[in-house]
Amino acid sequence: MNRRNLRLVKIIFFLFALNSISLAIYFFSHSKPFSNLHTRNPNLHSLALNRLPSTENQPKLQTHQRFLKPWPILPSYLPWSSQAPEVGPRSCEAYFGNGFTRRVDLLRPETTGSGWFRCWFSGTLRSSVCEGGALRMVPEKVKMSKGGEKLEEVIGRSEEEELPDFDAGAFELDGGQRFSGEKRELASKEVLGELVPQGEVLRHTMRGLIESTRIVPAREFECDEWIEEPTLLVTRFEYANLFHTVTDWYSAYVSSRVTGLPNRPHLVFVDGHCTAILEETWKALFSSLRYAKNFSAPVCFRHAVLSPLGYETSLFKGLTEEINCRGTSAQDLWNNPDDRKTARLSEFGEMIRAAFQFPVNRHRIERPISGYNVLFVRREDYLAHPRHGGKVESRLSNEEEVFNSLKNWISNHRDCRINLVNGLFAHMPMKEQVRAIQDAHVIIGAHGAGLTHIVSAMPKTVVLEIISSQFRRPHFQLIAQWKGLEYHAINLDGSYANPQVVIQKLSNIMRSRGC
Repeated sequence: MNRRNLRLVKIIFFLFALNSISLAIYFFSHSKPFSNLHTRNPNLHSLALNRLPSTENQPKLQTHQRFLKPWPILPSYLPWSSQAPEVGPRSCEAYFGNGFTRRVDLLRPETTGSGWFRCWFSGTLRSSVCEGGALRMVPEKVKMSKGGEKLEEVIGRSEEEELPDFDAGAFELDGGQRFSGEKRELASKEVLGELVPQGEVLRHTMRGLIESTRIVPAREFECDEWIEEPTLLVTRFEYANLFHTVTDWYSAYVSSRVTGLPNRPHLVFVDGHCTAILEETWKALFSSLRYAKNFSAPVCFRHAVLSPLGYETSLFKGLTEEINCRGTSAQDLWNNPDDRKTARLSEFGEMIRAAFQFPVNRHRIERPISGYNVLFVRREDYLAHPRHGGKVESRLSNEEEVFNSLKNWISNHRDCRINLVNGLFAHMPMKEQVRAIQDAHVIIGAHGAGLTHIVSAMPKTVVLEIISSQFRRPHFQLIAQWKGLEYHAINLDGSYANPQVVIQKLSNIMRSRGC
């Protein structure tokens, strides 16, 4: 072998060795589970913003880093910061975006040199996004079931067992070295009534969490584990219902944006529900997921964010109060600001699609070569939660007949190609459900939680809802309106739909598309 070839072999060997070392370092630094999350390097953004203390005075713990997912680039994203234009009360931005503009500091870091807590109040939604640092959770003082079990293991468990009940001191804030005397409440009932009003929520768990929080001297603030990166604390109620879960997703997303988190936070469920298929999306949206009672000892959060209940979002409040907003594109709003228009639900829908790594910047072809996709969202029997019998209430008594009639009509339709998609969502992974919604040009379905998926639909998607006389509720008409989607309804006298009426409605929609 000549000298030139020998030199080439050495270079190749060196590059191979360097690449192997780099891969080893990468996999080592990303292989640690959330349960062992101990790092001395707090998120730099949080340090600069909140003047958080280091952990040098804490007991020496095993240390390693934890990867946080970055925020994806979203075409419909608009600024959430305080530098954005002034948000007017009851404007669309106040309802769907950053209307949390009133800052109330309950504990300042310059006072303690350590712990801090503040809330961002929205007068429009009458709720707060709260956040704090050097916050300790004591799991044994949160009374509820463990959570995260398989559904089959907890059949018959009551909802009362799954919702948290907080003893005094379930959460504690480090009052610093200068704090003396007895532990004291973080917020009085008067302050709580102002920042986290009870409203019509019979059991306001986030209010209960804050009410249980005590400020303690530094000498009593001991942690078995520190979570350095920002973490969302979320309590869910109707966790197995897609509509209510979407309100929780939206609240968690808004909370992350309002508090200016530079990356997608970790997530801790402060509830004792068992696992459900909807957890797949929680895990896709955020960096990691854990249940509060899965911590075996007190755990401290360098930066915790308390997400408002899903009942306090515009998606839920819009069912009982008028929210006069129309969906539009972010570009339209950027060029022509309008208090009566919003692009926030489109931004959120893109976030869900991006979380599953679907492209969000593609444009829909007006006349697709592969044909128009008509998605029929079905209602199926399935076991939803421990108190569920496995039977789903029918909203369309002849659903199978309607589906087969559409299938027959489409097979004989010659003007253009139409693909009828059988949306058996109850037995599909969440990623495949979102894919079906994204690929649909027309979405048809009886009134039911599955239609909430239209929040992830592409622009120019058409929604056709079949509504029985017992379920005349505006959920999906409103979501379509707030997203700027074309919406049609067929209102039934009972629960039976004439298949020819449905076919005619779909035919008119397709004709308007040049098909």
